[in-house]
Amino acid sequence: MRTIIDDAGFFDGLRLLARFCRIAGFGGLLVCLDELVNLYKLQSSQARKQNYEQILRIFNDVLQGSTEGIGFILGGTPDFLLDTRRGLYSYEALQSRLAENSFAGNGLVDYSGPVINLPNLTPEELYHLLERLRDVFASGDAQKWLVPDDGLHAFMEHCANRIGEAYFRTPRNTVKAFVDLLAIIEQNPGVDWRELLGSVDVAEDRGELTDNDIFDVEGDSDDELSTLDIGKPATRAFE
Repeated sequence: MRTIIDDAGFFDGLRLLARFCRIAGFGGLLVCLDELVNLYKLQSSQARKQNYEQILRIFNDVLQGSTEGIGFILGGTPDFLLDTRRGLYSYEALQSRLAENSFAGNGLVDYSGPVINLPNLTPEELYHLLERLRDVFASGDAQKWLVPDDGLHAFMEHCANRIGEAYFRTPRNTVKAFVDLLAIIEQNPGVDWRELLGSVDVAEDRGELTDNDIFDVEGDSDDELSTLDIGKPATRAFE
């Protein structure tokens, strides 16, 4: 290596690493980039554009066959993708490539495109998620469960009473509260989960962009553009 990998050479470095993976006998390298909503929160339009140009380069190289043995999964909020002022749709080249199938709708889905809509969790799916978290704390041993099945039902009922159906539609705070509950029980043997349940505080995860969430980069204020109000799914990711 004759140079230190920086922002400009980051993608090339990943391609090189993917090549080493192939030489080592693996099928390739899968790169997961989550929380890309942070790009949407950048105050500087120039900084957002530079990041979106890198995403466009990744998109073109992977789909056009310019690089092999590497794949990308990028995760972000609906605003990160659909917002025509700050999101990926503000970059025309990306908007045209990531546009949804016009025939998809009314229950019809298309999984062949680069964008995959992630549906909301159902209460049943959230219950199974809590089961898995309980298993992690117990190292897979059912004899070491910190709360019984009744405790899972009681916890979900508590969350429903506090914030309504949002507890499974935006489960981040619900999951965090459950992990905190298990941590207290694990570190304080003899504590009854029933006594703790009433003190569990669960707040609704609104996921809205506020002034405190905006990152100021290079002191460049955003341009005065209007935002096109289009339909927004619950969560969205593209690969």
